[in-house]
Amino acid sequence: MVYLTRQEHFNAAHKLYNPRWSKEQNEAVFGVCANENWHGHNYDLFVTIKGHPDPDTGFLYDVKKLSKLIKEHVIDKLDHKNLNLDVDFMKDQLCSTENLAIAIWQQLQPHIPQQVELHCIKLYETPRIYVEYFG
Repeated sequence: MVYLTRQEHFNAAHKLYNPRWSKEQNEAVFGVCANENWHGHNYDLFVTIKGHPDPDTGFLYDVKKLSKLIKEHVIDKLDHKNLNLDVDFMKDQLCSTENLAIAIWQQLQPHIPQQVELHCIKLYETPRIYVEYFG
């Protein structure tokens, strides 16, 4: 089994806010991340697929095609957007990095070709905080 990872980058704003809670409870749980004027991150996204290399090319999958899939189904929808307001697949969800990683998986999974499998989404919110999701 070979694992291939493509790294992408996007910038997005969000706030962590549970509408069922009071402003005070949101601020107690989420701190500055509940700022009503939003805040932003420079996200680094790592998409890992797995499978066996093609005997004719030696490639697991064409990385240009993988990059195009990620850009079309994820990056174009997230980059320079407000996750809470602008992103259809985050609507009515708490916009945590954990939920965003799951949503990215759900956006990519249907478009991954059958000769490989989606293995992992690794999403860095900051250089010291990241989430891994394995479906």
